[in-house]
Amino acid sequence: MSYELIALLMFSSMMLLLLTGKRVFGAIGFVAAAASMLLWGDGGSEMAFSAAMKLMKWYPLLTLPMFVFMGYMLSESRIADDLYRMFHVWMGPLHGGLAIGTILLMVVIAAMNGLSVAGMAIGATIAMPELLRRGYDKIMVTGVIQAGSTLGILIPPSVVLVLYGMIARQPVGQLWLAGVFPGLMMAAMFIVYIVIRCRLQPQLGPPLPLEERQQISWGEKLRLLRAGLVPLIIFLTMTGLFLLGYTSLVESSAVGALAATLAALFQGRLTAKVMEETLRKTLGISCMFMWIILAALCFGAVFDGLGAVKAIEGLFVQQMGLGPWEILILMQLSFILMGMFLDDTAMLVIVAPLYVPLVGALGFDLIWYGVLYTITCQMAYMTPPFGYNLFLMRAMAPPEVTLRDIYVSVTPFVIIMAIALAVVMIFPQIALWLPQWHYGR
Repeated sequence: MSYELIALLMFSSMMLLLLTGKRVFGAIGFVAAAASMLLWGDGGSEMAFSAAMKLMKWYPLLTLPMFVFMGYMLSESRIADDLYRMFHVWMGPLHGGLAIGTILLMVVIAAMNGLSVAGMAIGATIAMPELLRRGYDKIMVTGVIQAGSTLGILIPPSVVLVLYGMIARQPVGQLWLAGVFPGLMMAAMFIVYIVIRCRLQPQLGPPLPLEERQQISWGEKLRLLRAGLVPLIIFLTMTGLFLLGYTSLVESSAVGALAATLAALFQGRLTAKVMEETLRKTLGISCMFMWIILAALCFGAVFDGLGAVKAIEGLFVQQMGLGPWEILILMQLSFILMGMFLDDTAMLVIVAPLYVPLVGALGFDLIWYGVLYTITCQMAYMTPPFGYNLFLMRAMAPPEVTLRDIYVSVTPFVIIMAIALAVVMIFPQIALWLPQWHYGR
């Protein structure tokens, strides 16, 4: 049997197992382990051990549980609620102001947690009922929350970029810095869309009633401003120490986790239940990603041993005669297609062993490509019929929001994401200048 056929058989077997609903790391790890044993006999068992040792010795992985802990501490202690109330009061007088405040909330939640699920949960439970009660259009609200929640996988500390960095063997610090300006640019594009749409159709996002605004004193506004600024101060302290060179990436993550814990303690919200829930959720997320990375490294080692990467490169470049940019665009389209059925970690683990070496061979920057991959994942999250965020929203939304409403709501935001992706592809320095500046000093 040829190596190309073996690689195709591995790939199809993995897809079949994933479609049965089995856990991602179980499906990928089983195919990798079975293929290594069948191809290399007893020696194949060393691949899993080698992947495990490589994982355990990867120092930046320590940032993962620290940042996840920080996000859950701020969420479970309800400090994030103060942040939304601040945006609610200060942005409410504008047409679409509460929707703009929701996007800003999502940006901060992304900077605290690094997971899109966290943003979706907070948006659906805190922001959505309030927006609907205030007379906002349900389609507008649904789209805003879904789009805003995807920022969590691009703005640092992105857990997805940690996973990409491990598989692609790229520095996590550079990847995180590369995601800053594309993420903020996309958030700004969402806000501009909301402003223009609500100016043209004021009924979609009515401002807070004048009498209600008059009831809120300046003392209350300033109190909310102080309370809402706590997460921002934590994030700025953590990132500022890192950018100024006082702490390493791992040390910055520890600073963030400690600062979030102290903030909850000083506000009298650090109860035994909050700590238990935070630790339990942090452990669950961290262990899940550890197993996924371990399975991905083992699968990638088998693919490398088969020479599958060279076979794919020969297919695209020699047999099909495609240029580098045509191949890159095909890769992004395949991510969007897979995103209709799979989540971001499954997509990355499936194609990274093939795509990442090919991107490097074509002469593209792998840090820049990590940002492109992440933006494409954001689009895939919201692409019907089976986008990941679509079904999360359906599970969390009130009964009056139908599945059709959810599908319709994402259309303008997916178009905005496609524009943002094209801009970053045409102007790579949007993603690359910050890591180049920081690490080039």
